[in-house]
Amino acid sequence: MNTLGRLLLWLTDHGYQLLLAGLIVVLCIRNAKSRRKVVRVLLVLGGLVVGAVFLAAAYGKMKPLPGLAWSWSSVKTSLAMFAIQVDSYEILPSAAANTVAHTLPYFELFLGLWLVTCVGQRFSAPLACLAICGFMIAITTAYFRGLKIDCGCGIGPPEEAGPAALLRDGLKFLLPALLVTCGAFWIRRQSGASESPAVAMASSSTATD
Repeated sequence: MNTLGRLLLWLTDHGYQLLLAGLIVVLCIRNAKSRRKVVRVLLVLGGLVVGAVFLAAAYGKMKPLPGLAWSWSSVKTSLAMFAIQVDSYEILPSAAANTVAHTLPYFELFLGLWLVTCVGQRFSAPLACLAICGFMIAITTAYFRGLKIDCGCGIGPPEEAGPAALLRDGLKFLLPALLVTCGAFWIRRQSGASESPAVAMASSSTATD
């Protein structure tokens, strides 16, 4: 599990760089067909990168405390500790914060696995954008209220809620999700445009017959 955790952290740290490099390559390609092929490859990579963000977040919140082995009991203990972090934002009542803490990691796990499959990216990627924006809004409100708390994202070493956490979330997490969202809708539009002439020709041929 530690190896998996390190791999997920590497993808969350460097995945956005790979996608930006891929975006530059796409912008340099003039042939429309070749561009679509490259974008499709990048969408697979983007699904892995954005999926890794949510899988790493879920892993970080659910992993056992030092000295404990993976078990249902140790996961419950970790989620109880995460509930304290959620409550420290002072946004939700304690009962609601406890509910969020015990459901959010499972949502992140589900969304991460969905993104990694690259199925329905026109739906999973925008959902990822909304989730990341929600986290960033929570960090922003905590910062402007002067709360000196851990952001509680579960990714990498603890980081105080503030500008540095917002920069990290915007660059490493939100940017890849936005790129995948734009790419998924672009591919959908291009596929529809390429099918239209064929449909028109078929209709014309049928009408002639």
